[in-house]
Amino acid sequence: MIYYKIIFITFLFLALSSCKKGFLDQKPDLTMAVPHTLADCQAMLDDYARMNAGYPDHGEAAADNFFFSDNVYRDLIYFSETPEDKDNYLWNPAGEHVEQWQNGYNVIYSANMVLQVLEKFSSSDRDYNSIKGSALFYRAFAFYNLAQLFCKPYIAETANADLGIPLRMTPDPKEPVTRGTVKKLYDRITQDLTEAVALLSKDVPVKSRPSKAAGYAALARTYLAMEDYGNAEKMADECLKMQSILIDYNVTSNPATATTVNPNGFKRFLRFNAEVIFQATTGFTQLSYDQAMVDSDLYDSYLSGDCRKTVFFTMSFDPYTGEPGHAFIGNYDGTDPNRESPNLFVGFATNELYLIRAECRARAGQTGSAMADLNTLMAKRMKPPYVNRTATSAEDALKQILEERRKELLFRGLRWTDLRRLNQDARFAKTLHRNMNNLIYTPLKPDDLRYVMLIPTREEINLTDMAQNPR
Repeated sequence: MIYYKIIFITFLFLALSSCKKGFLDQKPDLTMAVPHTLADCQAMLDDYARMNAGYPDHGEAAADNFFFSDNVYRDLIYFSETPEDKDNYLWNPAGEHVEQWQNGYNVIYSANMVLQVLEKFSSSDRDYNSIKGSALFYRAFAFYNLAQLFCKPYIAETANADLGIPLRMTPDPKEPVTRGTVKKLYDRITQDLTEAVALLSKDVPVKSRPSKAAGYAALARTYLAMEDYGNAEKMADECLKMQSILIDYNVTSNPATATTVNPNGFKRFLRFNAEVIFQATTGFTQLSYDQAMVDSDLYDSYLSGDCRKTVFFTMSFDPYTGEPGHAFIGNYDGTDPNRESPNLFVGFATNELYLIRAECRARAGQTGSAMADLNTLMAKRMKPPYVNRTATSAEDALKQILEERRKELLFRGLRWTDLRRLNQDARFAKTLHRNMNNLIYTPLKPDDLRYVMLIPTREEINLTDMAQNPR
């Protein structure tokens, strides 16, 4: 009963916005919202809707994996109350991202609440270590996801000066709201995850709970975003020592991997499938299969013998004009692609870790081992007989790996971060374009300020002394 009480109270508190204080300054009723036992703490962390779902999706929606036709964009459902999602798709420089901000700090609040309560227990108490490790993991994961939207990408030369986001380390609403720096933020993320890895168990009863492998995976993703490729390779390697299974896409009827139960005949991956290390999702309402069309150049880049061409995509038609296209249905969350509000998988899976390790090895000049990782993955994606790829140089290997990274990990909440990271390298920098109703919108160039989204103005900036991101 305490579990439901905790969830209701914390939800109620976070939903009641004060007109005099920013979102981060809201004061909870601590006498009612605080868990009292280790079981209460675990229950708070097991709130799937809060701790595992609702992670930011505006980066994915602003990236280049899909497009809307003019009519679909005009009549997008669910946007009658707010223009946020439509503004985001067209990179409106004044666009707001309120829910993206609030959801992240909701996770941080719950993690901090658990960490505060744990102070009265002993590390020798049963489940103490796993609960503390989980809370640290969730806090770091939320900070990381917020950083991808509201901070500049991590650049070692400027990270000490670039603005971060508020590092809330307690549930106390009186804690000062200051932004700090990008370096301080990433130092906290890596510190939390490093401590979490030491505390988390190798085995967890369900993949919605963080494991030791998930901690290593989160560190690998974080170090990759920081362009710290040496540490990213080490963390990916540690993760793959614990979990390295890859699904053979030639055998999608295997109930342990994927199934075909949708009445429309769509193949869909099972939630918690064999590759999943940690389950997390984002509610990306625009991605119903009959609305969002996959970029045609991206779809055409899959060869005819590539199983992903049928496992990831289905034929779709513009509901207004009947024009054919392709929709993405390869979601690792197991969501029915016929639903209007599918949840995109943004957790960790082994295919991402192979690609992280491969990229880092290529960047280190280890051409053979980099291609070995790529071939291990591709052998499970291509129809047999598969012939191992080769590379003429480490740079050639890197180019191949990055191409497959985009094709393998699309709609996983990673493309926005990859664009921000790769835009720092002239070899891979890309300018994005939107064309709606015969109007060409201002392109998103590699150094565009719009790669850093605005912190909610009404909910935070106008009510605190927090600095806004420049425009």
